[in-house]
Amino acid sequence: MNPSSPNLDIIGWREWLSIPELGIPRIKAKVDTGARTSCLHTCGLEMYTGGRGEERVRFTVHPLQKRPDYAVECDRPLLSRRPVKDSGGHEEVRPFISVPIVLGRLTWEVEFSLTNRDNMKFRMLLGRTAMNGRFLVNPGLSYQIGKSLRRVKADRV
Repeated sequence: MNPSSPNLDIIGWREWLSIPELGIPRIKAKVDTGARTSCLHTCGLEMYTGGRGEERVRFTVHPLQKRPDYAVECDRPLLSRRPVKDSGGHEEVRPFISVPIVLGRLTWEVEFSLTNRDNMKFRMLLGRTAMNGRFLVNPGLSYQIGKSLRRVKADRV
């Protein structure tokens, strides 16, 4: 690390974070330095034109892997549609949204591609573009900053 750069928090290969504007108090994210973009698991994805001609996207998020009964309905402006290659090299055109996330003491805007990740272990990937200049990643650590679900009041989930 450059000695003139600010001290960066160290995060592990997985962290709990929140997405308040989507009504998600906690979601477990895989910190993926191999992925350029961030990705959020969705189902029931629907793109539509809003009242003022604005392109929007409606979707459902199941933020907790082991709680399929817990669903959050979301509606956001569509940022763009862009091709994304998955880990297997398959390309898919995905919708993107931009929304602030909270991890530790930081809150910042992150662009997410939206896709179904039912067959994946994590409901969210935090890509390197979102982390750049904010954190150092230690792949030997887990849950260094974010609050675990046990530390979130039961009435919020």
